[in-house]
Amino acid sequence: MTNRSTRRTVILATGASALLAGCSQYGNGSSSSPDSSPKASSGQELATTSDIPVGGGTVFKDQKVVVTQPAKNDFKAFSAICTHAGCIVDKVADGTIDCPCHGSRFGVEDGAVKAGPAPRPLPAEKITVEGNSIRLA
Repeated sequence: MTNRSTRRTVILATGASALLAGCSQYGNGSSSSPDSSPKASSGQELATTSDIPVGGGTVFKDQKVVVTQPAKNDFKAFSAICTHAGCIVDKVADGTIDCPCHGSRFGVEDGAVKAGPAPRPLPAEKITVEGNSIRLA
């Protein structure tokens, strides 16, 4: 039986090595992995200040960011991913950021939940406003 145990050990060790080698190729967190989604790079210009209406906002679907202007020259940015089911919000209207999937609405001032079923506010995103340019920070 010593011979069989040794043989099993070698087979298991070889299989484990192959498995680890296969995982290291794909588990490196690179942006080329199939499930990674594009995110705007830091410093990327999203819009000009005149593109964002006072009391409203604009959704940037590719960057998964929504920029609002609750009051003149007061710009805010939030994740465009709804905290309920992960859908992308699709519009800003009547003082709320609206999700098309299940009707959640969030405040343009602070991303707070105004209507459910979303359980949490939209997380804030960092932007900079320089002159009339709005950029991701």
